[in-house]
Amino acid sequence: MADENVKQIDANLYRIQVPLPKNPLKATNSYVIKAEQRSLIIDTGMNREECRSVLLEALENLGVNLEKTDIFVTHLHADHVGLASDLSRENSLVYFNRPDARILNFEGLWVKAAGLAGRHGFPGELVEKAVDSHPGQRYSPGEPIDFTMVSDGDVLEYGCYKLQCVHTPGHTEGHTCLYDPVKKYFFSGDHILGDITPNISTWQDDGNPLGEYLKSLDRVADIPVELVLPGHRSLIYDCRSRIEELKKHHRQRLDEVLVILEENGPCSAFKVASQMSWDLLADRWDDFPLMQKWFATGEALAHIRSLEVEGKVKREEGEEAIYFTLS
Repeated sequence: MADENVKQIDANLYRIQVPLPKNPLKATNSYVIKAEQRSLIIDTGMNREECRSVLLEALENLGVNLEKTDIFVTHLHADHVGLASDLSRENSLVYFNRPDARILNFEGLWVKAAGLAGRHGFPGELVEKAVDSHPGQRYSPGEPIDFTMVSDGDVLEYGCYKLQCVHTPGHTEGHTCLYDPVKKYFFSGDHILGDITPNISTWQDDGNPLGEYLKSLDRVADIPVELVLPGHRSLIYDCRSRIEELKKHHRQRLDEVLVILEENGPCSAFKVASQMSWDLLADRWDDFPLMQKWFATGEALAHIRSLEVEGKVKREEGEEAIYFTLS
């Protein structure tokens, strides 16, 4: 019986669309390389029953034996790592990167994020509700995972696929893609998406995730790629053109932030986000769903932070909040 969630891409290579209910991403693309000795699952979907049932049914229909299967996780977000502990068996390897593992295992992560959100203008009465509603808080793995750490340049071999690990920081600090140099397939996680732009956000007061992301895009542009297999939505057949579109998008966003600060004077990241243009079915910022306000504010802060590193924006730290102005 055919499974509408499964698409065969190449010999022994399949995409399973794992649904994300009531989420604008719609689904996570989980990829499966089915091999005689050991199979490999790339990304898993969230730790929730709606994801688990679809993924397990698809794997069963494909004849994938989880006792002989390993898992590769591109990055720490719940829609990619959430079911890793459910799928892994005693002999399974769960490949992951060190920077994201460090964050995923940091017990004070959400307390720290809540404090920084408040400092950057997120209304205090909404911070706790946003953290409690956050999918990373609700749908991450239920149990600690004994990860097998991978680094840039490591090679994984499954069936006829020889996959190189490519470190692409930006969407997360440790985000890692997989590249097959023979077939020129690039498993991009959330580094390159086709129908939507990856969320580049931060709640940190140091680092420059947007700057790192743009460098990672340039690095991938130099790799000969014929097919991008992204973490969400459609496959991408023109990698370099999509990279140029993503770079143009962020240049426009940076210019937009500068205009907002010029017109409004000192602004918190939350205020900047409320003035930016967003592709959402809401006429006013006040009508945005809470989690979309959270993600939008984090993205605004990432762009502000990049401009701050460039010296175009400076911060003013008050007792309760941080504001930004043009330098």
